[in-house]
Amino acid sequence: MIITPKPLASLGPKERAAILDRSMADISAVYEDMRRIVTDVRDRGDAALLDMSREFKSDVEAADLAASPGEIDAAIKKVEPKVMDALRVAAANITRFHEAQREREMWSTYVANGILAGRVTRPIERVGCYIPGGRAAYPSTTLMTIIPARVAGVDEIIATTPAGPKMQVNSVTLAAAHLAGCRRIFKVGGPWGIAAMAFGTASVPRVDKIVGPGNKYVTAAKMLVYGRVDIDSPAGPSEALILADESADPEFVAVDLLSQLEHDPDSAALLVTPSAQLAERVAQSIETAFEDLPRKEIIEVSIRRNGRILTTTSIEEAIAFTNEYAPEHLQIMTRDPFLTLQGIRHAGSIFLGNYAPVPVGDYASGTNHVLPTGQCARMFSGLSVDDFIKKPTFQYLSKEGLAGLKETVLTLAEAEGLPLHARAVRARFERRT
Repeated sequence: MIITPKPLASLGPKERAAILDRSMADISAVYEDMRRIVTDVRDRGDAALLDMSREFKSDVEAADLAASPGEIDAAIKKVEPKVMDALRVAAANITRFHEAQREREMWSTYVANGILAGRVTRPIERVGCYIPGGRAAYPSTTLMTIIPARVAGVDEIIATTPAGPKMQVNSVTLAAAHLAGCRRIFKVGGPWGIAAMAFGTASVPRVDKIVGPGNKYVTAAKMLVYGRVDIDSPAGPSEALILADESADPEFVAVDLLSQLEHDPDSAALLVTPSAQLAERVAQSIETAFEDLPRKEIIEVSIRRNGRILTTTSIEEAIAFTNEYAPEHLQIMTRDPFLTLQGIRHAGSIFLGNYAPVPVGDYASGTNHVLPTGQCARMFSGLSVDDFIKKPTFQYLSKEGLAGLKETVLTLAEAEGLPLHARAVRARFERRT
C-alpha cells in the first residue's frame, strides 16, 4: 500500500512531532549556506549575481539580469490565446477580491474631550515579488503577488524569478507579470534574488518589502533579510490538510491529496477523518491511481515524507488536530462544512464542500494562494492588500484636551524617571507671554 491509514491516537511523540514540523524542519539546516550567499550579494552586488548566472549563460552581462521590454513583448506573443484568456479571467477575479479588502483611507474618533485620534493608510513605496521557478512555472503566483500590491497603491513593483538556459524566463510568467502591472522583472532566482531585492545592486533596486513563496532556500533567505526589509511570512513548500467525514467522495479526496503532493518533494498532504471506511477507500484510490500518475517521481518522495491518512474517534478530535497542524490549505469535506468551519481557528485558506478543491484557489477563485506554511497559520494570514500598506496613527489635542491629560502624563513620566517628558507637557501651561 502506497499510504496506509493510521489512528491518530497511535502516533508516538516523535512521529506526531515530525508530522507537525513537516518541511519547516529542513530550513535550519540550510541557514548557514544561505547566509553566505546573502552576504556575498550584499557585498558584491551584481558581480555575485553574474557569477551565479553563468550556470545559464557563460557570457552573461549585467543587462541580461533584467527582462527587456522587447523580451516581454515577444513572450506575450508566444503565449497561446486561450492561456492569455485564462490569465485575464484569473486576474479579474483576484483584482475584484482584493479590491474588497481596501480600508478607509482615514478614520478618527474623539477618545476624550479635546483629543482626536485616528489612523491613515499609506501604501509601501517599493515592493519586490518573488516568483518561484525551477521545477514548474508559476504565472499564477505572479498574479497573486503583483495584483494585491497594485490594488494597494504601491508606487513601484518589481519581480524576480529564476532564469533558465540562456537566461530565458518562462513566457507565460512574463506575460502574467505584464498583465498584472509589473514592468521590471529580474531573472535572478533563489536566495540571490531575495538578497538582491533586500540590499539592492547596480541592476536590482532595493525594496521595502519582499513577498512570495519559495522552497526552503528562499524561505531561509527571506528570514535572514527580515529586519532589513519586511517579508510576508515564512512560506515554504505547499501543504494541505483535508478534514472529511463519511459524506466525502473518496475519489475526490484521493485526487486532491495527490494534487498537493505533486508540487515538490517536500510538499505535505494529510487526510484527517473520523471515518475508517473513508480512510480505507481513499488509500485504495491512491493505490489504484499511482502507477499512471504524471510527476510520479516527485509524488513518490513527498508521499513518503509528508503524506498521511489519519483516523480519529470523532469529528471533534479531527478538528482539534487540524488546529494543531494549522495547515496552509484546509479542505473541509463534511456533511455541513459551514458548521465544521466554526471550530477552525488556524488555517491559511479554507475550501468548503466537495466542489472547492485547492486548485481553484491556486488559480482563479480570487483568494490569494501565497499562504503561511509549517504551522505559521497560527500567527500569519495569507497575502492580502494589508501586506502592502502601513497604518500610521495621528492625534490632535486642543489646549483643553491636553489639560485633561496633564496630570496623568506627568504622573506616568515621573514614575518612569523621564523628567523631560513631563516638562514637555508642563511647559505648555507655564509658558510666559
